[in-house]
Amino acid sequence: MRTLHRNACLLFCSFAFCVHANVAGAQQIGQFKAADTSSPHDTLRSFLEACNELHDLIQERQCVDRNSRPHREVAWRVLDCIDSSEIPAFARDQRTGEVAAALKEILDRVELPPWEQIPDAAEIQAAGGYEEFSRWRIPDTRITIERVEEGPQKHEYLFSSGTVQRAIGYFQEIDHRPYRTDGPPTSPDFYKWYLSAPGSPLLGSLVQRLPEWMRFGRTLGLTNWKWPGVILLLIIAVSVMWVLYSLQISVTNRVSPQKRLQYFPTLIFPLAAVAVPPVFLAICERYLTIRSTPLYVISFASYVVTIVAAIVALFAASTRVAESIIASPKINTYGLNAQLIRISSKLVAILLSVVLLVTGGQYLGIPIATLLASAGIGGIALALGAQDTLKNLFATIALMADKPCRVGDRIRFEGYDGFVEDIGLRSTKLRLLDGHVVTIPNEQIAGQHVENISQREHIRRSAEIRIPLDTPREQVERAIAIIREKLDQHEGMDNEFPPRVFFDEFGDDAFRIRFIYWYSPAHFWDFKAFGEKLNLEIFAAYEAEGIQFSLPLRHSYWKQDARQGPLEIQLTERSTGDLITN
Repeated sequence: MRTLHRNACLLFCSFAFCVHANVAGAQQIGQFKAADTSSPHDTLRSFLEACNELHDLIQERQCVDRNSRPHREVAWRVLDCIDSSEIPAFARDQRTGEVAAALKEILDRVELPPWEQIPDAAEIQAAGGYEEFSRWRIPDTRITIERVEEGPQKHEYLFSSGTVQRAIGYFQEIDHRPYRTDGPPTSPDFYKWYLSAPGSPLLGSLVQRLPEWMRFGRTLGLTNWKWPGVILLLIIAVSVMWVLYSLQISVTNRVSPQKRLQYFPTLIFPLAAVAVPPVFLAICERYLTIRSTPLYVISFASYVVTIVAAIVALFAASTRVAESIIASPKINTYGLNAQLIRISSKLVAILLSVVLLVTGGQYLGIPIATLLASAGIGGIALALGAQDTLKNLFATIALMADKPCRVGDRIRFEGYDGFVEDIGLRSTKLRLLDGHVVTIPNEQIAGQHVENISQREHIRRSAEIRIPLDTPREQVERAIAIIREKLDQHEGMDNEFPPRVFFDEFGDDAFRIRFIYWYSPAHFWDFKAFGEKLNLEIFAAYEAEGIQFSLPLRHSYWKQDARQGPLEIQLTERSTGDLITN
């Protein structure tokens, strides 16, 4: 993230006077005269001389020309004298430039001591060394030059971080004072020029023709001539982002994820949207030279929008990566593996988004402790407010890992019997055998017993045939043999599960013959068709052998009175067989 911001600053962001002071820029310092910051004397002299030289260049060109090498070199010398370590990274460039202009205006209004009274390197050594002489304050001011003890400018004397923080307010307090008439040369209206000068010679020539109230007047902290440009740029930036996201939605909806070469390039739209805020900020800063509070607001908002757009791009990328993997013919689009890939990609996107938010928050000047505390409070609030959702999410992950069922499987679960149609992040949809759809929270499925019928290797049938009790033994044996013959090497037979046929028991009303067989593969309708075929063959064989089936008989007896008590039945010898009740 830091590399991204650094590159963005190198490409787009401009500064009050120069390009962003980063590591790459530091390597260029050796190519021109650098500021001497070895003592308070040398730091103050380098700062005043560089500011005066920069003021002359701005007056000459009527703009802050960043394409001019002399301009950049002088600006580097100005910035080298200021400790900007405690300024948030997103506003460091702009704030340091404004502080430099304010400090120069202050120093042009206060009485400075003679150069010989300002400690130089020799006097510091005579006073006990650099460790003993760590800071020096300009007499009768709140400006301090202090020795830096850490960071890239370690052991250099710079305008202190405290001076940087109060410089602009200090300048506003003494702005009414006249410029001094003795001492080092002054640069009148340096701060005003800093706020109003455009960023290119072409704009400079145009702005120079405007009335003074447009050139130097300010509304809400922004120079008047810059307002039309800012509003126009803002409209263009918002319109471009709206068009990009609209194209992303419309094009993505028209392209199938199975067509990887067409689907994956749609990521260019959210990626292009990420670049819009930095470009908007770069134009505002480099050419319109937005300064002070308006620039801080624009910078902060631009970086926030960039972070949000980057998060959107992360999720878009995760979706495309997941769908590209799922598009493989080896993966069932609606299976558990596909769902696991989608969830994993989303979790990675969430993790990267959190890292991006924390890193971006630090860049915006939000302390890491505050970010972590906010994340903790937000996590607690999320956990309390979305307990069921989180439970179902973790249950979904458990389902993905255990794989008790997949899309298309027939399962039995707590009285439900049907086919799995979809396994989502929160729930599973089950189409029952009667056609109804039931939505079951994943938490319930993960915590209960699930009977997966589709994963059985075969279908088992256990049936019973009843033969009347007066059937001769030979016919009973023949009845058993017929069933064994019909099941010998039957259709769908698994050699590890041969059929079983037994004279099971003597029933109260019939002899009971039980047979069991296993049908594979477990195709239900093939199994039912074979069962029908077997039944008809047994029926035909029994009919040919004269073997009867025993059917349960029921006799109803009616009393002729309303008296309670046992029913006594006597059978008479009359041919009519009437029943006489007593």
